[in-house]
Amino acid sequence: MSIEVSTSERVEVRDVTDAVRDAIPEDCERGVCTVYVPHTTAGVAVNEPESGLLRDLERALDALVPANGDYDHDRVDDNADAHLRAMLLGESATIPVRDGDLALGTWQAVLFVECDGPRTRSLSVTVT
Repeated sequence: MSIEVSTSERVEVRDVTDAVRDAIPEDCERGVCTVYVPHTTAGVAVNEPESGLLRDLERALDALVPANGDYDHDRVDDNADAHLRAMLLGESATIPVRDGDLALGTWQAVLFVECDGPRTRSLSVTVT
């Protein structure tokens, strides 16, 4: 199943847990859910969706990979920072499915992280 996510900022974190949860087939009691981002300038993570933490994540990404760095790739697309940030985040997350639901911890959520927006992206959700 594919989920569409639209962002309005260059770097933006969106909680996509409900959309991922909705992608679990009704007849699936146990399994594995893989969320995959088929884009080179976006990532996915599992963590707490608290607004302050999400702002901290955005600041941490900027501190680790400054937008105005001297990057070779900027001569091609002027978005090397977005590629580097996405590589640090990773392109997928795997979550167990138990009793027909995502087996996330108390404070965990599935977070989509846009690093080169605003854009409309797709996420692939596969449940086996």
